[in-house]
Amino acid sequence: MRILIAGVTGAIGRQLASQLLAAGHEVVGLARSRGRAADLEGSGVRMVYGDALDRDWVMATTRQAAPDAVVHLLTAIPANPNPKRVDEEFAPTNRLRTEGTRNLVDAAAEAGVKRVIVQSIAFVNEPGRGPADEDAPFLSNPPKAYRPVLEAVRDLERITSAAGGLVLRFGHLYGPGTGFADDGPFVAQVRAGKVPVVSGGHSVFSFTHTADAASAIVAALTVATDATVLNVVDDDPAPVHVWLPELARILGAPKPKSAPAFLARLAVGGWGVLYLTGLRGADNARAKRVLAWEPRHPSWRDGFAAELGATADA
Repeated sequence: MRILIAGVTGAIGRQLASQLLAAGHEVVGLARSRGRAADLEGSGVRMVYGDALDRDWVMATTRQAAPDAVVHLLTAIPANPNPKRVDEEFAPTNRLRTEGTRNLVDAAAEAGVKRVIVQSIAFVNEPGRGPADEDAPFLSNPPKAYRPVLEAVRDLERITSAAGGLVLRFGHLYGPGTGFADDGPFVAQVRAGKVPVVSGGHSVFSFTHTADAASAIVAALTVATDATVLNVVDDDPAPVHVWLPELARILGAPKPKSAPAFLARLAVGGWGVLYLTGLRGADNARAKRVLAWEPRHPSWRDGFAAELGATADA
């Protein structure tokens, strides 16, 4: 198969390109510029450079590439986003999730591509009991600054589903190139003791290693399914008050302090407080059944230890 990956220079895109090339597939990678793609140019990926918001360029590039499948992983999230300015800092990503998605699915349709897979996020659901499945409602009253982000995710999923594509909702990503990597900004903050457990730390995280995200995409490229949305997360959703102290222990970092919500709000804003206190985990049962997929890291515990434990020991 020839696979066109939009966003190949991102953390998932690199893992996906590697897995596809190892399996003997052709990979065409779309990126905005050569800056982050120098190593990919010699890897076997055929790189193409341009702006995914330029509709004419996307249409022409997809026609020329003639792929069997299109995978949309495009984001423009800052390396260390400020949660108090999530509306401003996510504005470019919001456009990629709306205009960029529309450009890619329309280009795929014009080129006769039968399989379109699009990345979404698995922490958008209204709080409730237990992990959320794919039918659970989105947040009904998110903080004001987060509303444009949530609406862009809604649009992305609506556009993809209407075009007959498949949305894969990934959890909180960890692994090389993420904020949870050894050199990532979130890990740096934990090492410095700057991430507290806020109001009991009841926000539930479902994590996804980037290699597991990529392997789910590989599975989805060949499995026929009527599903339109699947949660691709590990088997072990965990509240902040569980995973954050364990992450600190693995890193050899100070034990996280406790903080009340009103104090945290001054530092990280409404979205930051919701992130640390009010998220709901996700259920992966449907993805495992439909895709015959299993995460290599069933729990963030072994995944964090594998990624970060050796460095901490050293």
